[in-house]
Amino acid sequence: MAILVDKETKVLCQGMTGWAGTHHTARMMEYGTEVVAGVTPGKGGRTHLELPVYDTVAQAKAETGANASMIFVPPANAAKAMIEAIEAELPLVVVVTERVPALDMVRVRQALDGSKTRLVGPNSQGILAPEICKIGVMATGSERPGGVGIVSRSASLTSEVVAQISGEGLGQSTTVGVGGDPIHGMSMVQCVELFLADPETEGIVLIGEIGGTEEQEVAEYLQARKASKPVVALIAGQYAPPERRMGHSGTLTMYGRGDAGSKIAALERASVEIAPSSHLVGRTIRDALLRAR
Repeated sequence: MAILVDKETKVLCQGMTGWAGTHHTARMMEYGTEVVAGVTPGKGGRTHLELPVYDTVAQAKAETGANASMIFVPPANAAKAMIEAIEAELPLVVVVTERVPALDMVRVRQALDGSKTRLVGPNSQGILAPEICKIGVMATGSERPGGVGIVSRSASLTSEVVAQISGEGLGQSTTVGVGGDPIHGMSMVQCVELFLADPETEGIVLIGEIGGTEEQEVAEYLQARKASKPVVALIAGQYAPPERRMGHSGTLTMYGRGDAGSKIAALERASVEIAPSSHLVGRTIRDALLRAR
């Protein structure tokens, strides 16, 4: 069983008529995701990719029964799009846009408080439940259905780890990219909670990286409760220079905080097994699952 999405997920795309929205919406439809509409203010009443386009999320939801949104809106207007989806009470919103201004995300987080929406992202590669649903920009071809849940901050490493897990004869229940921007919606801890509660997820892989404290928060959560499933982690950036942003805006260590070493130490104290190298994640979770059986 997947988390966050299922065969009943109906997706609308905010920003579908732009190049990126068009390209990735088409790829999602090819994968089998049920995309039902697009939303672009001022273009309501048109069709695009043979789908209706609406001016507002509320209109699109009322007409199509959409229960999820994918956002391809430039950073300056992305927060407005997120808040519109939250106010329309969409249960799931996935935001691909990266480098959304931090103060804008503070307003989004305020809108989320007490809402009915789960926000994934921004700067998320999306959600992929093999043979069930894809929302976002994750590469496909290597995935297969199975029992490993993946929660990741890194898009490129996610594709590598999915291929390794499939290559070990395993598969994935769901892969979730929580987002690489410093302020985002669903946390790694919240994803781990969902995977631990999912009866068909047998083990969990965390793909972390330098910057922030999300991995330490996962460690604190797991220390407070005995995990019923094996958890394996890969932390990228062990050799990154301090106080220099590496890639996206979340990968930044400052004054000894957010470094790979402290994250690894915290996770090890919580009995999380650390993959010794990025090319050994698949083997590490395979061995952990064998020991747990």
